[in-house]
Amino acid sequence: MKWSGTVLFSTRRGWRVSAAALLLGALGWVAPMAPVAAQSPSIVVASTTSTEQSGLFGHILPEFTQASGIAVKVVALGTGQAIDMARRGDADVLFVHDKAAEEKFVADGFASRRFDVMYNDFVLVGPKADPAQLRGKDIVAALRKVAAAQAPFVSRGDKSGTHAAELRFWQQAGADQGAGYKECGCGMGPALNMAAATGSYLLADRGTWLSFKNKADLAVLVEGDQRLFNPYGVMLVSAAKHPHVKSAEGQKFVDWVLSPAGQASIASYKINGEQLFFPNAAR
Repeated sequence: MKWSGTVLFSTRRGWRVSAAALLLGALGWVAPMAPVAAQSPSIVVASTTSTEQSGLFGHILPEFTQASGIAVKVVALGTGQAIDMARRGDADVLFVHDKAAEEKFVADGFASRRFDVMYNDFVLVGPKADPAQLRGKDIVAALRKVAAAQAPFVSRGDKSGTHAAELRFWQQAGADQGAGYKECGCGMGPALNMAAATGSYLLADRGTWLSFKNKADLAVLVEGDQRLFNPYGVMLVSAAKHPHVKSAEGQKFVDWVLSPAGQASIASYKINGEQLFFPNAAR
């Protein structure tokens, strides 16, 4: 009989143990395990569609990974959905833009603290011809004109930070949205596509607007109102609520985006020379 050095050999009838394997097993010999390559550390960041679709994360995350060795997986959702994801413990870090909801997240014990990280602003866009004649700086007055004209208006309708801001402005306007109001239940990019295709008005964050390629006949019609200020916050998800959270790695990300290096990276992201986000971490 010819000895084989393999543990198993194949036949058409399936796998059989070789005589050599039986002998080595009887002698107590165990084949050494092949070394397993160490996996690079990684974290999950629950964030908004605006930070992802604007291209900001594509700009700053390679710098963070190079500095820390930590890979980042971004799950881009509406802010409400991102917060829900973090509440379930399905993310290590939360990076969103609905300050009231973020403060409740902290008050409920899902993070120990919220940090200001950056801001931009919202803009009201619509057809360049502006059939509702709402061009100006007052967002509340503009929405009243949309309602009075029964003009087409696309709402994200997805519980995002942008949607929450839009609903606040409608409430301040004290007006019914009108027959032209449509909710898409979608992210900022798809909502802009819908507005471009239908000649509708829409509230957008400036970052996604500037990076949006399919502007068609849309233009910024309302901007500069202080109420359009759009702050972003970052939070480490609480390990007390979810012990599996990667606290050490997540804290490194929070520290980096608040650091001079992270803030400079945010400030350096521009499209056609225009800055999309403005860092405002407390020094």
